[in-house]
Amino acid sequence: MSATEARPLRIGEVAELVGVTPRTIRYYEELGLLGGAGGRAKGAHRLYAESDVARLRELIRLRDLLGLSLDELVQLAEAEEARAALRDQWYDDPTDRERVAILEQAIEIAQRQLGLVRARQQTLADFAGELEAKLDSLRARLREL
Repeated sequence: MSATEARPLRIGEVAELVGVTPRTIRYYEELGLLGGAGGRAKGAHRLYAESDVARLRELIRLRDLLGLSLDELVQLAEAEEARAALRDQWYDDPTDRERVAILEQAIEIAQRQLGLVRARQQTLADFAGELEAKLDSLRARLREL
């Protein structure tokens, strides 16, 4: 193993690094959010590369930041994979017509992702409004006393 190659990590090590349980990692694998299970012999240890750890960290960050359900997280991850595939197609020397199709697909995917983010923003804005109204009410009661 060269100095630039990191040794594969076991599920417990990844769980500790990322701050989740091994069960969460296994569940994310079942949902197709994370590789690791494919190609593994039955009974063999799950082994993960640094790229798996980075992907898991990003998934957890998105889940927590946006308050996504697992279904929404799967949708977002699938959209990212679709955009990555489109990037690969873009650099595979397509014709101008193919580039137009790639860009149109990328725009559609990005719009869906943005819609999900904006829906979460609206939910947070609504909650913030409720808290502001509650604060106003509490301050009014305090002034009455």
